[in-house]
Amino acid sequence: MDARDLGGTSLLYSPEDKPRIADLFGAHLIFFKATGQIPFNVGYGLGYIYCCFFVTQSVHMAVLFWKTSYDMLLSGKLEEITDALTMTIIFSFSVYAAFYWLLRLKRLLAFLQRINQYYWHHSLPGLSFVSAYRPFILAKRITIVWVLICVASTALYGLPPLIMGVRALPLKCWYPFDPLQPYVYELVYALQFTAQLIMGATLSNGSALFVSLVILMCGQFDVLYCSLKNLSYYGRLRARCDVDKLRKEQAALPKPSDDELNQYMYCEEHLSNLSTLQHLYTQKPAATLPEALHLAVVQCVQLHRFILDVCKEMEELFNPFCLVKSIQVTFQLCLLVFIGVVGERSIVRILNLVQYVTLTFIELLIFTYFGELLRGHSVRCGEAFWRSQWWTHTIAIRQDILILLANSKRAVRLTAGKFYAMDVERLRSVVTQAFSFLTLLQKLAAKNPK
Repeated sequence: MDARDLGGTSLLYSPEDKPRIADLFGAHLIFFKATGQIPFNVGYGLGYIYCCFFVTQSVHMAVLFWKTSYDMLLSGKLEEITDALTMTIIFSFSVYAAFYWLLRLKRLLAFLQRINQYYWHHSLPGLSFVSAYRPFILAKRITIVWVLICVASTALYGLPPLIMGVRALPLKCWYPFDPLQPYVYELVYALQFTAQLIMGATLSNGSALFVSLVILMCGQFDVLYCSLKNLSYYGRLRARCDVDKLRKEQAALPKPSDDELNQYMYCEEHLSNLSTLQHLYTQKPAATLPEALHLAVVQCVQLHRFILDVCKEMEELFNPFCLVKSIQVTFQLCLLVFIGVVGERSIVRILNLVQYVTLTFIELLIFTYFGELLRGHSVRCGEAFWRSQWWTHTIAIRQDILILLANSKRAVRLTAGKFYAMDVERLRSVVTQAFSFLTLLQKLAAKNPK
């Protein structure tokens, strides 16, 4: 069921309403294209040359750090080993993320296009309504802020040599030549700094898209729940019942501040302009009240099926990504905290480590917290249905409602490789594992002080 059939493109339900958004993922695609994870539409060859240039930046740093880690494992101190391994893990995941989305490019674009085409901008018309505009704005803001924070943090990591006027590289890794010689130093510094910026954007793109999809789907659940709440009112509007009586009922509705808390996750409820809705349905063929109610429930079932299909495809797209991300975050947290505990105590180094630890933990929190939100919010169809006047129409919609309620009992689960659910329990598990490895490293350091 396309939301445009409900007047979502041209008809606004009230002055507080906003027009339908044509492209929900414009900001995400810009960031993906800017980092070479999606080729620009400038010709097949040029687009992929651009992607190869950016991916090569991460690849060459990952290779250099793998070599550095190997050398440190043979003759380095434990602090140097963990330092090299940390950057190896970070750049290796950056390479993985870049290739992952490039290989799944067609599936990802088709998935986003389907959401753009079939999402519901409005709930079913009634005394009140919600729209998906507010979740869209929230998702867009979070995306822009998160990506910019990650890029700015990685940029700050590369600036200390320039600020302090020291002829040193921001990343200490192996090179087959002397990187500090004239002219070569400037080129190597520029490559390292560019690779850090690309790495920061690449790591943040996947988590920003994950959060946006969860917020938008929670918004679609809000639209569904308001539609279920409006079943009776929609049926009466569609059957051209007495609008004056509906106005009286609308005037008796509680104010938003007095209404039930936590009805919706992200959407905000507004009163509808009943005159506009009356004009809309006088232009359509009249329907009996049972027919209108049946149509309303069918539309709700179709919206619910659309949301579940989107969540299923989201699970298929993200579960390999989340599995590798969980492994990366576990070791990265452990190594970063260990470096902070036993490493040198310079202010610049401490600030850089605090940045990376904070961003790593926030990224883990993003995947687990929002996965938990979607799981909990996906099973509230029953609550929304009880807010409608279902008892007055049981004969007309009984079978349809039973189908909807049966489907709503299956909670949406986003997993890491289908092994672990991305929820708050997974957050606790990853942090526990990271600090277990930290304890092991500290014992190794104590036994081998040299």
